[in-house]
Amino acid sequence: MRGFFIRWLVNIIALVAVINIVPGIHSERLETTVVAALVLGLINAFLRPLVIVFTLPLTILSLGLFTLFINGFMLYLVSKIVEGFSIAGFWSAFWGALCFSIISFLLNIFISPQGTFKVYRYESRSSRRFNDPNVIDTEAEVDDKEQEK
Repeated sequence: MRGFFIRWLVNIIALVAVINIVPGIHSERLETTVVAALVLGLINAFLRPLVIVFTLPLTILSLGLFTLFINGFMLYLVSKIVEGFSIAGFWSAFWGALCFSIISFLLNIFISPQGTFKVYRYESRSSRRFNDPNVIDTEAEVDDKEQEK
């Protein structure tokens, strides 16, 4: 349940960014944006897979580019469902969906499915410690005293 709320928060942040970036997408209040993010998440979870299955031949022929139009249609559909959230036209929805996807992807990189934040850390090769029993060190030197005897 925590993961759902964290992902919803990420969608809210992405939608606020899209409203400020893409001309033609407007929301009257922050509460409207929160509801629009929830509706967009529900539509993407339930309706979008069905639309993708039905348009699969067209998606394959376009090498997946038709999915961008499906995403734009889903965002445009949200503007028709949520009162106070408006999109001027389909192309605003198309570019808004593209920006939403990119921003949401970049924010979701740091979140696990359980809703916890992941931290990636890079260590140089010389500073690594191989204390983890799950790591196989293929470049280590063998210090086997029994073999020397």
